[in-house]
Amino acid sequence: MSRRISPVFATTAAVALLATAGFALAQAGKGAGKAEPAPASGDSSGSFEVSGVAVDVRAKDAESARLGGWRLAQRKAWTMLAQRLTGQGSTLGDSALDGMVTGIIVEREQIGPNRYVAKLGVLFDRNRAASLLGVAAQMTRSPPMLLIPVQVSGGAHRVFEGNSVFLDGWKRFRTGNSAIDYVRPAGNGPDRLLMNAGQTARRGRGWWRAILDQYGADDVLIPTVELRRSYPGGPIVGVFTAGHGPDNRRIAQFVLRVNDGNALPALIDAGIQRIDKAYQDAMRAGLLRTDRLLATEPPKPEVPVEETGEEAPLEPTDAPVATGGTALTVQFDTPNVAALNGGEAAVRGVPGVSSASTTSMALGGISVMRVTFEGSQASLTAALRARGWQVEEGPGVLRIRRGGGAPAAPATPAAVEAGNDSDG
Repeated sequence: MSRRISPVFATTAAVALLATAGFALAQAGKGAGKAEPAPASGDSSGSFEVSGVAVDVRAKDAESARLGGWRLAQRKAWTMLAQRLTGQGSTLGDSALDGMVTGIIVEREQIGPNRYVAKLGVLFDRNRAASLLGVAAQMTRSPPMLLIPVQVSGGAHRVFEGNSVFLDGWKRFRTGNSAIDYVRPAGNGPDRLLMNAGQTARRGRGWWRAILDQYGADDVLIPTVELRRSYPGGPIVGVFTAGHGPDNRRIAQFVLRVNDGNALPALIDAGIQRIDKAYQDAMRAGLLRTDRLLATEPPKPEVPVEETGEEAPLEPTDAPVATGGTALTVQFDTPNVAALNGGEAAVRGVPGVSSASTTSMALGGISVMRVTFEGSQASLTAALRARGWQVEEGPGVLRIRRGGGAPAAPATPAAVEAGNDSDG
């Protein structure tokens, strides 16, 4: 007569590390293999994963039944992996499997006094398994894809803000068998500001390029789930959408449903697996092409470079001295703009003046002009007086005014506007 299981412990766990399995194997004594350290949750890029392995084992006690269940799961998972990769089954001894298995994933388990019923997943070291099966250890993967998972619940959109079961599901998701190279931010620091639900609706390629460069990604994936609850603890409907690129182009969309609110993590995990499959199918079909505006930097304006030739070093002096002439400071009255322009034009017209430019402008007052003259200061003074200017001299400084009272208004724009003949 068969005995019914009286479960003393029933749980649904995300990941059971093989370190625990190693402890159980050590307790078993003879024939116990050494356990390899398991990878961190959500990171199994160095492992082959086989999920959904069902076991039902009886033993003298609960611990022996669980140990036997895990050993049976390793054997069955190895056969399933060999069938998947090579098309034919394969068997290995428990000692070889103990050195190859890197993790046991508890999807569902029930433990009785002498019976263990569970559905498990098994992780195998990729390099060791590939060498034994004669297959390539590495697979063709996509360019690095920045992952921004958006959860919509109760009308609120969130990515890294607060608790998100969708984000937790992506942290649990193992990418060992996926051809997509996911870049999953931790969600702390600037992540919440740079990658929020509002960013997924922006189209500016420059801003997207800055974000992708910061996280070392070439493109962006935007999976979304909208959770619809009938009532607290009741059925939950999840509408999953796989989006791609800065335009959030839809790759796939599907709906999943659970009748119990406690099964929400299972709903999320199933949806993430289907989204990953949709992304892989899209990559094989050539639909995950990176936007050329993300892959190409915009051309920068060229700054013309003036060739000045070989420049002679300047001697440190209190005042700059122009080469081949005398540098003088000229003060002149500038009641308006016309007087300013006219004064510069008049001084430039003096023979021997190579340059004349205003260095200090004071409309309605006295402006200062920097003049380079091919000759001495006395020669420039004589030339300006010959053209009707009143000139007062100082060391390297000339003060010029129009003489003869207030002349008529200028006839041309180059003429100097009249000013009062005062010493100011």
